[in-house]
Amino acid sequence: MDSRLSSSRYPFQERFIHHANTSSQDNNLDRFIPNRSAMDFGYAHYMLTEGCKEKKNSVPEVISPSRQLYRKRLAEACNLNQRTRILAFKNKLIPKQILSPPPQSKPKRCIPKICYRILDLPDMIDHFSFNLLDWGTSNVLAIALQDTVHLWDANNSSTSELVTVGEEHGHVTSLSWAPDGRHLAIGLNSSHVQIWDVALTKKLRTLKGGHTAGVGSLAWNSHILTTGGMDGKILNNDVRLRSHIVQTYRGHTQQVCGLKWSPSRQQLASGGSDNVVHIWDRSVASSNSPTRWLHRFEEHTAAVKALAWCPYQANLLASGGGDGDQCIKMWNTHTGTRLKSVDTGSPVCCVLWNKNEREFLSSHGFPQNQLILWKYPSMAKMAELNGHTSRVLYMTQSPDGCTVVSAAADETLRFWSVFQGPATDKDNEPFANFNLIR
Repeated sequence: MDSRLSSSRYPFQERFIHHANTSSQDNNLDRFIPNRSAMDFGYAHYMLTEGCKEKKNSVPEVISPSRQLYRKRLAEACNLNQRTRILAFKNKLIPKQILSPPPQSKPKRCIPKICYRILDLPDMIDHFSFNLLDWGTSNVLAIALQDTVHLWDANNSSTSELVTVGEEHGHVTSLSWAPDGRHLAIGLNSSHVQIWDVALTKKLRTLKGGHTAGVGSLAWNSHILTTGGMDGKILNNDVRLRSHIVQTYRGHTQQVCGLKWSPSRQQLASGGSDNVVHIWDRSVASSNSPTRWLHRFEEHTAAVKALAWCPYQANLLASGGGDGDQCIKMWNTHTGTRLKSVDTGSPVCCVLWNKNEREFLSSHGFPQNQLILWKYPSMAKMAELNGHTSRVLYMTQSPDGCTVVSAAADETLRFWSVFQGPATDKDNEPFANFNLIR
């Protein structure tokens, strides 16, 4: 048995989260103190002492001047002389603007700032250029710990081990689910890429011969698996073909840290340790010679791993720079111009867009090691999510886009209910069954 698994900490071991009860109960009840300013104490004293005797002896009532004044003012106030009612309905015309209900304002967004679940990740690799976490469309989370790939099924919170690669491959450097949610691509330090059928727990094939160093980033585009290597090369692999390499992109001079296909599947964004972001157009790709980039962005001053395409605005890309840059930039990939830039104050490791709102989430390193929710296009900071104690290297979101999972060098996996789902889907929330800790 692996000595790592025989220790007191196991992969996906859940931690108990204690949430402090911030509500306070006040047991002090208010006393009712009547207002005695309108009372005639002289008349009250008289009635208690002499009034009863006079009534018994049939002596006419003697009304003090203060009592007379009180009755006079009471009559004037109630208009008793004219015998009118105190409360009477009067048919008055009410302005239209008073009758119409006030406009309903949008309910205030409540953003939970505390994660609701924590799982242990013992011996997780702390490497900025790797991509070791991904959540598939079948609602299964994949995470690589050293040379082993583990699975966590969000439908029933069960865990399993998919594969432990051999010593000749070293450790796992990247993971990516295929769009079908059944096939998983595993990038290795040996420069090979394995394709697994998770339902059958079976390796289908190994892609090799294209890279000369480890494969740190992966991205699917239908049956095309794009691989980014530490050798700076980017390859398009058609997994249906025996000769799987169909396109080669050359432009990075150092390792490729991030790869993302656009929602239209026509543009590919790549970020590297050379501080450069490239945009590649699939329509002009060529298998005969390395394809030239469509756009080259050189404004970042550190490695670029964080890449995310906007799901609702075509040709809008967000990129984040690491230590020494710490900026999130927005690009129009149609014109090749920068639209926005914000200094976050800490290295940017990952960026995720909200699928239902105009906002995005970023994860960061030292000194805050936090997640930040931003509003777009104002780039205003909406919330800061704290809990990790080391840089938040990996981040992914559930298939419905509501739950975000982050993994950090502190060897913990944290679940956040940060994104709000569409209103029509609230009654059919597919992931409510594992929101066990609030």
